[in-house]
Amino acid sequence: MKQDRFLMGILIGIGALVIAALALFFTRKDSAMTYVADDSPEGVTHNYLVAVFERDYEKAYSYLADKKDKPTLEQFRASFLQNMVNPDNSGVEVGGVELSGEQAYVTLYIQFGSSDPFSSGYRNEERAVLVKQGGTWKIEQMPFNFWSWDWYQPTPQPIPAP
Repeated sequence: MKQDRFLMGILIGIGALVIAALALFFTRKDSAMTYVADDSPEGVTHNYLVAVFERDYEKAYSYLADKKDKPTLEQFRASFLQNMVNPDNSGVEVGGVELSGEQAYVTLYIQFGSSDPFSSGYRNEERAVLVKQGGTWKIEQMPFNFWSWDWYQPTPQPIPAP
């Protein structure tokens, strides 16, 4: 009879831990994926990342700087849909900001998961570059998981044959 109570106590304890872990997982995930005020470089960077993770490519595109050779919305969307840009295998935390006139450098901590259960993954410190345009902050460059190498690159012109 004592063993039955002991076993029941262990099972109840395990059940409580599972419920607590699930509750923590779902509440943390929801709170991190909300939009904030986009009146600062950190806010714009955060909102761009939320839009990318939520697959709201139109909103994410609205945060890009208006510069020469800016990709079209369709090129931007295609980069994600064709997995040329794939943020799904990483997590990101927005850090501090350094202002330099009309430019801002936002520190991003990117966490990459491991490919096997015995590794812990790794974390990189990267930077996002923003520029002030028309009184609002716009993204000029992001780390590779959130940015395609060919955005803002001039379209190559064919060289005529001699």
